[in-house]
Amino acid sequence: MRLWEMFRRPPPIRERGELADFIDAQAAFLMQKGIYEYSRARAGHYSKVLFAEPSFQHAVEQARWRAYPLGLAMITELAEGVLRPRAGEERRALLDPLAALVLSVFDRYPVPAALAKDEWLQARRELLRRLDLIGIHAVKMAKDIPEPYAESYFSLMPIHEKLRGQDFQTTHNYLRVTMCNIHDEFLARADVPALADAVRKPG
Repeated sequence: MRLWEMFRRPPPIRERGELADFIDAQAAFLMQKGIYEYSRARAGHYSKVLFAEPSFQHAVEQARWRAYPLGLAMITELAEGVLRPRAGEERRALLDPLAALVLSVFDRYPVPAALAKDEWLQARRELLRRLDLIGIHAVKMAKDIPEPYAESYFSLMPIHEKLRGQDFQTTHNYLRVTMCNIHDEFLARADVPALADAVRKPG
């Protein structure tokens, strides 16, 4: 990487494809970072040994793919909250094509090797249900979006539940802080009027 590239501002988000890539990348980052950091913290000095174990690697793969739809739902809710004021009274006119866009992001990936096909298809159905629920309540602050997801996410950690101790609040706080950071990045990069129009007019 050239030195000047290190200081280059991230590109703006104006088009549907750019929004899809943002949601995809941030959802994966939000879920995976928490899983890896929590596992390393719990393993302590033995983290290198643990991560080298094939059985643990498989457990991590299962965890991150099971968590990915949760990340998609959270980042979509964040983006929808920023775009919603541009929708006026026609909230579904924005939410429905946004949900379709996010499902197309999910469909970029074949059934993960770590999961059964039925489980992956059920995850897609559950994602659709969660996306539909976004439109029934007021816009939330970024820090509050993880509230209905945090317990499900924590339950996916590839560490035996007897070893997790009282760590739920730490994971919950991680989600809250990281969502605030992602929100700030989205606000800095999103051309909200152009993006709202692009989402509502996919053709």
